[in-house]
Amino acid sequence: MLSLYKLIDAIVNLYWWCLIVYVVLSWLISFNVVNTYNKFVNAVSGFLYRVIEPVLKPIRRVVPSLGGIDLAPLILLLLIFFVRNLLWEYWGSQIARSG
Repeated sequence: MLSLYKLIDAIVNLYWWCLIVYVVLSWLISFNVVNTYNKFVNAVSGFLYRVIEPVLKPIRRVVPSLGGIDLAPLILLLLIFFVRNLLWEYWGSQIARSG
C-alpha cells in the first residue's frame, strides 16, 4: 500500500511542478524573454499546454475573469495541495499505524 501511495504522490507532485513551469514559461513568453521559435522552447511549451490546459479550462469556465489576471492556475495549485493532503490523511495515517 505504501508503494501505491508513493506512486500517486509522485505523480501529483510532478503535475504540481509542471504547472509551476507552465505558468513561469507563459510569463516568459508573454514578456518576450524566451523565443517561441526555438525548437526546445516550442516543444516544452507545447507539451505543457497539452498536459495542463485540459485541467485549467473547466476552472476558467467557473472562475470569473479579472481582466488580465488568470486565477485558474492558483486554484489548481490549491486543489493539488488539497488532494495531496487528502491522500496523506487517508493513506498516511494507515501507513503510520502499520509501520
